Amino acid sequence: MNTRSSPTLDRPLDRRGFLGLGIGATALAASSGTVQAAPLKTAAKIVIIGAGAGGTALANRLVSRLDGAQITLIDPRQEHLYQPGLTLVAAGLKPANYVTSKTTDWLPKGVTLIAQKAAAIDPVAKTVSTEGGDTLGYDFLVVAPGLVLDHDAIEGFSLDMVGENGIGALYAGPQYAAATWKAASKFIEEGGHGVFTRPGTEMKCAGAPLKHTFLIDDRLRRAGHRDKAEITYAAHDGALFGVPIVSEKVRMLFGDRTIAPVYHHVLKSIDSGSKRATFTTADGTDEIDYDYLHVIPPQRAPEVIRQSGLSWADKWTDQGWVECDMATLQHLRYPDIWALGDVAGVPKGKTAASVKWQVPVVEDQILSAIAGREPTETYNGYTSCPMITKIGRAMLVEFDYNNNLTPSFPGIIPPLEELWISWLMKEVALKATYNAMLRGKA
Repeated sequence: MNTRSSPTLDRPLDRRGFLGLGIGATALAASSGTVQAAPLKTAAKIVIIGAGAGGTALANRLVSRLDGAQITLIDPRQEHLYQPGLTLVAAGLKPANYVTSKTTDWLPKGVTLIAQKAAAIDPVAKTVSTEGGDTLGYDFLVVAPGLVLDHDAIEGFSLDMVGENGIGALYAGPQYAAATWKAASKFIEEGGHGVFTRPGTEMKCAGAPLKHTFLIDDRLRRAGHRDKAEITYAAHDGALFGVPIVSEKVRMLFGDRTIAPVYHHVLKSIDSGSKRATFTTADGTDEIDYDYLHVIPPQRAPEVIRQSGLSWADKWTDQGWVECDMATLQHLRYPDIWALGDVAGVPKGKTAASVKWQVPVVEDQILSAIAGREPTETYNGYTSCPMITKIGRAMLVEFDYNNNLTPSFPGIIPPLEELWISWLMKEVALKATYNAMLRGKA
């Protein structure tokens, strides 16, 4: 829907006004909250596995709330990755370095970083062992290692293919997102059949496959080559998005833009020589020829989680997500352990926006345990997806565990309209808010 149809957005809130709103909202996010009490004195040993968005944000918040705690982060990655920016890199809208920074740039004084991979967790002895041979005891453990992209699960595929022979894979990292744009650019210039996929597993930012599809469609139109291209979107089940009302909106947009969905199609293998993709379907297999293929692999919990006995035993058994309470994120069998971010075994919540709301819950849980009081914060499954539908337009989709739409700006930003203001939230304001979150300020 064109923004011209909304007088409220066109007249009172012009572009200059929105920039002021965006900056003001970011500043408010960085400074909001109740006045904090004096730091809580404790000698507690707190270990956080993972220095991504969740682990870093939590470490910053705990440092300011605790006096004397031993807070240790375990993560071998030297670079911090701003993952919401990968779709912009893969569409040629941002350079690869837009999404990278140093892990240590975000860590506060008073936190010890062990730049190694966690190799084992013993939840009974309450220890974590690293690949370097270190063993740390803990009083409280937060597992926030992110997830694993299981590229090996797709037969015939390897990451060195990305950028060549019409293959893209933006999830794999900034260099691969940039290589994806290389492959997509050739498709945009030459046309042919573009096939866009998503895995059958749970995944981070389930809107990203749709965003990439919409952006490449828009790039084709801007190049004047849309009539040279056919676009197919392979949905893993019978819907285009997990929230029914959003799925229906996407279906309508696909219809308007001649994007053909095929349902119950999960990518199984690739023959890069013949440019043919094989999908597992409800009726067996289906082979689809492509000129451009965007690959998003199955996603699973890291092996250390699965081997340590922290995963659910009766659901997501092929994926290994942490068994935890969906409201408190506390492990159901080991009360001194919490899950945070992508690895948490909850029905929603694998986005940076979800982490923003999960971190205060885990913080409150740990502080309450130290202080001997009952925690009060809970997580309702809040997830946000600025669904880009073309360059300069997006839908600001926000929802909870129950698939209820939960707009942050009711009456100002309609969640299912393609708006310039929602695009700006993604393209400009989101990174500033994300950075504030990393600092523990949002």
